[in-house]
Amino acid sequence: MASIGTLIGPVVSLRNYKARIVANLLGVNLAITPDFEMGKDNKTPEFLAKFPLGKVPVFEGANDFSLTDSSAIAYYVAMKSSDGAELLGRTDEERAEIMQFSFFAEADYSPAQAGAIYPALGYMQFVKPAVQAAEEQLMRFIGVLNTVLLDRTFLVGERVTMADIIVTCGLTMAFTHYLTAADRKQFRNVTRYFKTMIAQPAFKSVIGEFVFCEKRTAPAAPAKKEKKKVEQPKKAEKKVEKKVEEEKEEEPAPKPKSLLESLPPTSMPLDSWKRFYSNNETKPDAMNWLWENFDAEGYSFWKVDYKYNDELAKCFMTNNLIGGFFNRLERARKYAFGCLLTLGEDDNNQIWGYFIVRGKVVPEEVTDAADYESFQWTAADHTDEKTKAEIEDCFAWEGPSLPRPCYDGKVFK
Repeated sequence: MASIGTLIGPVVSLRNYKARIVANLLGVNLAITPDFEMGKDNKTPEFLAKFPLGKVPVFEGANDFSLTDSSAIAYYVAMKSSDGAELLGRTDEERAEIMQFSFFAEADYSPAQAGAIYPALGYMQFVKPAVQAAEEQLMRFIGVLNTVLLDRTFLVGERVTMADIIVTCGLTMAFTHYLTAADRKQFRNVTRYFKTMIAQPAFKSVIGEFVFCEKRTAPAAPAKKEKKKVEQPKKAEKKVEKKVEEEKEEEPAPKPKSLLESLPPTSMPLDSWKRFYSNNETKPDAMNWLWENFDAEGYSFWKVDYKYNDELAKCFMTNNLIGGFFNRLERARKYAFGCLLTLGEDDNNQIWGYFIVRGKVVPEEVTDAADYESFQWTAADHTDEKTKAEIEDCFAWEGPSLPRPCYDGKVFK
């Protein structure tokens, strides 16, 4: 079979993978450019004359026909096969659903993934607030996909379609650089789906043996600029008596790792409470211990409510959202303890709970988390009987003071 054209670009690229997987599945002869040098071959005058954006991959076919978008190229390759409907959809409904997932991958998921991961790879400048916002979006979109795949092997119907190809190729970057073993366990449906896809011969022959992320790729520390030494003019030497010992400059006291470290010592080490809570019945044992040992000068209680409960859908998705928030509170683990509960039922639930934090204000270790602004933190008076009952029932995940029945929850400790 004659080649339909050439896919131009580096062969190791999630965008390059799409059209090649399509070609493998449908038996289409598609030429590639294994010796392509990114940053060089796509910057030549000849390349830019044909493809002014300088982006890859691009496609060159017969009669000067060319394309520039990776998904458009993949669709075109499928159209060149008599079996293309297997990937593009057999019915109007299938075709529409395939486009839905394709647009989701390109317009929603990919920009969030790029914003979260590109700075760590050196492709974008690292701006902390922007990266945190992108990370929040990325985990939200993966959570949505995790829900969709709860009872599906493939995204559309019972076979591989273009939706699976575009979404799977898009996920390769996250599974390579971002989603650790803990994340893969949290999003088990997406992980199962991804492993199923890359094990397909048509995928594996293009992507190769896949290596999953063990530790998130962190942005490199900015290089320190060397200060140029300016030679000072030599001063006339004065005849003075040399001191036997030169005075030593006092070394500045080391800065505390956290402002909370500068607080007065507390009579209740938080680790002691966490251990007792973990190893004993919450009511009455653990709660009795807490009220007997609580240091009201060293700690404060905070009621936590999610601001966007009307957007929550399935309860297990809500619980995953709590887990994602706790993952991004790692810096606060030494200074905080809390329970956030998923209350209610599917399509009618809420996030509610209480936290104990070191000090009298919500510390920077908490407010710095990407998801912090999505929650309302309200100072709580634990001496008020109603509030005290709510704290006890919250930490026990059950009791009459809970606003609604408890579906599930997470403990931050």
